[in-house]
Amino acid sequence: MKVLQFPLARVTLVFIVGIVFTYYTQLSPKLVFSSLFIAALFSAVAYFWCTQKPHHNQYFGLSVFVLAFAVGMSTQTIHTDSYQKNHFTQHSNIFEQPHTFTIVLKEKLKSTANNQRYVALVNQVDSTMCSGKLLLNINKDSLNHSFIIGNRLQIQGSLYPNMAPKNPFQFDYGTYLKNKQIYGQLYANVTQIKVSYRIEKDVWYYAAQIRNTIIDNLKKDGFNATELNVAVALLLGQQQDIDPEIIKDYQFAGAVHILSVSGLHIGFVLLFVTFILKPVPNNKKGSLFQLIVILCSLWLFGILAGLAPSVVRSVTMFSFVAIGQHLRRSVNMYHTLLVSILLILLVQPGFLFDVGFQLSYLALFFILWFHPLLSRLWEPKNKISKYIRDILSVSFAAQIGTLPLSLYYFHQFPGLFFITNLVIIPLTGFIMGLGVVVMVLAFVDLCPYFLSKTLEWSLYVIDKIIHTIASFEQFIIKDIPFNSVFLLGSYMLIISSILWFEKRRFQRLIAIVVSVIFIQTALLWNKYDIANQREWIVFNSKRSTLITERNGKDVTLYANDSLIQIGTNNYTLNNYLMGNFSHLATAKKIKNTAFFKGYSILILDSTGIYPKQHQADILVLTQSPKINLDRLIQISRPKKIVADATNYKSFKERWKVSCLKAKIPFHSTSEKGFYILN
Repeated sequence: MKVLQFPLARVTLVFIVGIVFTYYTQLSPKLVFSSLFIAALFSAVAYFWCTQKPHHNQYFGLSVFVLAFAVGMSTQTIHTDSYQKNHFTQHSNIFEQPHTFTIVLKEKLKSTANNQRYVALVNQVDSTMCSGKLLLNINKDSLNHSFIIGNRLQIQGSLYPNMAPKNPFQFDYGTYLKNKQIYGQLYANVTQIKVSYRIEKDVWYYAAQIRNTIIDNLKKDGFNATELNVAVALLLGQQQDIDPEIIKDYQFAGAVHILSVSGLHIGFVLLFVTFILKPVPNNKKGSLFQLIVILCSLWLFGILAGLAPSVVRSVTMFSFVAIGQHLRRSVNMYHTLLVSILLILLVQPGFLFDVGFQLSYLALFFILWFHPLLSRLWEPKNKISKYIRDILSVSFAAQIGTLPLSLYYFHQFPGLFFITNLVIIPLTGFIMGLGVVVMVLAFVDLCPYFLSKTLEWSLYVIDKIIHTIASFEQFIIKDIPFNSVFLLGSYMLIISSILWFEKRRFQRLIAIVVSVIFIQTALLWNKYDIANQREWIVFNSKRSTLITERNGKDVTLYANDSLIQIGTNNYTLNNYLMGNFSHLATAKKIKNTAFFKGYSILILDSTGIYPKQHQADILVLTQSPKINLDRLIQISRPKKIVADATNYKSFKERWKVSCLKAKIPFHSTSEKGFYILN
């Protein structure tokens, strides 16, 4: 693999390992910075030694890797906001008591059924100056004020820490927020909010104002709301208001990447600006002027799109392309890729743990590496065939490169992605070119009616095509179980296969065989491990009680009639089945008693009926039964009491007090998550 021959590639890989190591070990800042000092000292000594004795230059090479690792560790530590002395998490009793928060709205997020959501910067907690980011949730029922980015708010309320997943194999939203340096959530209604007349006018404020001006002017011109939301997502990277059904269609059709501003969009911006600047003289001063305008345009567009990880990656890469063109030098895309990764992670190491960042770089790397190899298989002579060949080979290279990671995160595969890309990419090119013109003209309120309508109808057509492709659900493979071991094995097989395809050597064939053996061993071990597992789980389910018993791959569901009818369409249950490589064998209605591995379990529902004089090891309370728990404890003498999320909060608080009095462990799934016996 030629890219690994670049010294920068090895340094970047070691740097990334340093970031990942510190992220998972959570080393103290003192230890990290001490390591950086020692690594820098070691590197300096090795350098001067090698200048005296050149035949020992391998020691300097080793010292550079040690220093890169230490720089990765320190970069992750420096950019972890919670280590800052004035961060709000350092405030005493920040999560235990209500406080007065002074915050500034930075970014509007997609709203939920009950709340409008914003990312906010903390300026002050009570009378103490603080820093940090939190997630603000404003109740929709109480929302009678239209907030804008830059609004300064004062809110009296309680801050809640990021919660761990409360059901097995559930999406870890707490870790997702932590990776974005958001360490708490604040809930408020209008009575708790005081709005300052002062507005923080930073770059995010002006970016939001530009977007709002464009949107308002297009609405005024009669642009259809559905297509407008798609246009805003496609061209400005803002997906807050797009219909969830449309996003679902794009996912099923394998075209969701179109809705995320990435290299395709930034490339069109570069081409558009370059075309506009053609009349500028191609001399030294003119070339410098072109470079400055191009770089400003790219980064302005990136800011308008919210500087998401994929946007930053694309803008950084095309900035290097523009600089290379200005210097009249051929741009090595591998070097550009590596430098952009290194620079981005130096400034924002948290991007490394963003799914979009990982997928976009993997897709680009495999396009650069695998696409030229695929193109050699068929070399058509006419332009149309060549165009089709290029689209198919690029799509296949990107899909192969991102497939294992997509299966790991999303557990589904769009079988018609070839057709989607073949049809959509030409239309997307037209829409991007037209869209950039429309957005610029809409900002100054000079967009001709025929241009805006052409864009609207183009988006309508592309949505209909996507919906048609997505409707063939038999080609969408869903709920594919896939873990980290299979992820590693898949990339071993893909990389070794491409290397063999590139140059057929016996050693590379051996690497393919080793990869296949690794995957087969992982499959056999996973099958053996699952077959020897038994567990009984009470899930954290608010609407209805959900209990399962698993013997190997066979899962028995215990629930009420409505949930039994839903079966594997239940999101919580489906995640559990997929994560355990298991299937729903039977579904039964919940009974008062259950037995598992010698444990006697008593289950009470809203009726409060239970067998008299029945002793149980575990007592499960569901649907808020009206019982005297103190008396029941004396009768059944349970060793542990479990209350699921279907119970009233006041009931659970009262039961908790009774358990403390009787010195019996109390497990509330609302607080501690699912309860498991294994």
